[in-house]
Amino acid sequence: MNFTLDEFTSQVRRDILRMVHKVNSGHPGGSLGCTEFLVALYSTIMNRKDGFEMDGIGEDLFFLSNGHISPVFYSVLSRIGYFDVKELNTFRLLDSRLQGHPTTHEGLPGVRIASGSLGQGLSVALGAAEGKKLNNDPNLIYTLHGDGELQEGQNWEAIMYASAKKIDNIIATIDLNGKQIDGATDDVLPMGSIKQKFEAFDWLVVEIEKGNDLKEILEGMEKAKALSGKGKPICVLLKTMMGNGVDFMMHTHAWHGKAPNDEQLASALAQNKETLGDY
Repeated sequence: MNFTLDEFTSQVRRDILRMVHKVNSGHPGGSLGCTEFLVALYSTIMNRKDGFEMDGIGEDLFFLSNGHISPVFYSVLSRIGYFDVKELNTFRLLDSRLQGHPTTHEGLPGVRIASGSLGQGLSVALGAAEGKKLNNDPNLIYTLHGDGELQEGQNWEAIMYASAKKIDNIIATIDLNGKQIDGATDDVLPMGSIKQKFEAFDWLVVEIEKGNDLKEILEGMEKAKALSGKGKPICVLLKTMMGNGVDFMMHTHAWHGKAPNDEQLASALAQNKETLGDY
């Protein structure tokens, strides 16, 4: 890359804001909160091959479970080279490959599963992880989940299965922003200590206290990678700020699924410098 991770992050934030503003629809809050993580994952952390093949043989794979944060996913995929950045201009339009939640029927490079229904991503990712073991493929599976998404029961079946079957080539990251569409997760359905729950299910847990700090993300994910292959699945607890990088979107769940108006867009873009060229 001929740009820094900070520059990449700033541009992705701009992409997210412009995408949801154009169609007055989408989920900027969680997308902004996970920007640093997706930037670090695709630019540095994962072992990726050039181009895109659905079978994913010989490379690390990523599965986005909380599919509503598609704006950040699409932006990173395009900026890293999976498809033309100009296609971001078609976000959520009819017949676009960039639907509100990622889909596979239109063959968008980088998207391996449809993830509109929360709670299903870990189950699919565990199947991919077992497939790599059967094929003697040493690469890893990465996933991302919302903390509110853990209120879905299917997750806990998958979490139990992963440890029972010693699936130790998966790193599941939980976006711990403490918020979901209807408010704070502790108000909607308190889950207690997520760390203790994963540990009780016999997972190894890595905590990243500053989940919007690129340096801490890189260090934390390296710790997680070092734990792979030791007989237990790995969970990363990524403590983020919903709406990070835009002052009026932070510290509230209000921007979970709300687009900025013209004035708000201008203010948000002014807080994030254009670095790689808008689409």
